[in-house]
Amino acid sequence: MRRDGSQVVHVRESDAGQLLVALLRRLQPDAPASEAAQLLRDHRVQIDGNLCEEGRRRLKTGEVVKILPHAIAAPPTADDIHVHFADEQLVVVEKPSGMTTMRHADEANWSARRQRRESTLADVLPDVLAKSASSSRGKQRRPIRPRVIPVHRLDRDTSGLMVFARTATAERSLVEQFREHSIDRAYLAIVSGEITAQTIESFLARDRGDGKRGSVADPSAGQHAVTHLRPVEVVNGFTLVECRLETGRTHQIRIQLSEAGHSVCGDKEYRGPLGQKPLLDRSRAPRLALHAAELGFQHPLTGESLHFESRLPRDLNDFLRRLR
Repeated sequence: MRRDGSQVVHVRESDAGQLLVALLRRLQPDAPASEAAQLLRDHRVQIDGNLCEEGRRRLKTGEVVKILPHAIAAPPTADDIHVHFADEQLVVVEKPSGMTTMRHADEANWSARRQRRESTLADVLPDVLAKSASSSRGKQRRPIRPRVIPVHRLDRDTSGLMVFARTATAERSLVEQFREHSIDRAYLAIVSGEITAQTIESFLARDRGDGKRGSVADPSAGQHAVTHLRPVEVVNGFTLVECRLETGRTHQIRIQLSEAGHSVCGDKEYRGPLGQKPLLDRSRAPRLALHAAELGFQHPLTGESLHFESRLPRDLNDFLRRLR
């Protein structure tokens, strides 16, 4: 049992393949058998930091199962998705924290029930658009479920602006704009320590030497990554900072801030440079404190410059207020 009242189990090789519900029952031998199912219904079970409600999920070696002392918020739904712009070529939406962008290949064999419970933005967005179209046109017998094509990702716990293509033409154009780094993207992050205005430049590799993504000394071994930082507010040993991307590599902001000694509050994965003791996170952030606040690009068909902005969401605003 940890100080916060949670219980953590690292899945060993001997436990791999067993059902999650069986592990939960084993951890509470004196409780009724129904207690394990109740923990799942109450949103008190996480695997590798993600909420899990599927009792018949089979465990894998190395996974971390955590039983929380209190229930956590249910996964976001279609009602939590805000559409900023939509036409026949593309749609710009605000992704809520706690929802993945699209389904990974290893999730294709999930049961239909589990896929509905853990819906991705790409799963839900067509229904959101169909409902909106139906409302604007009046009653329809069967709303047409439009196609959406992901062209980039946001991490599961990152909130903010995203663009989806709706045609092959738009997909090609947007993918090319991302490839050329011509898309304007800025994030807001709440980080540990007081950070100054600066530009961080490094070369990011899939494995920096300990199995994690990170910066490497050899330019030929990594991808060039550039982030421009501007402090917005310094609050009692923490900083709200604007991170403007010149390039867009996987986990770029999280890695570079962490290696600079200013890990993003709530980040469980990137906590400092290779070979150094991991930085402690004393912020008590409700989740990863990272939000995609600006998105700008050229419309694939008209060439018009489009620019969108999104304020810091309520949970991060409340967190910032507590820090103050």
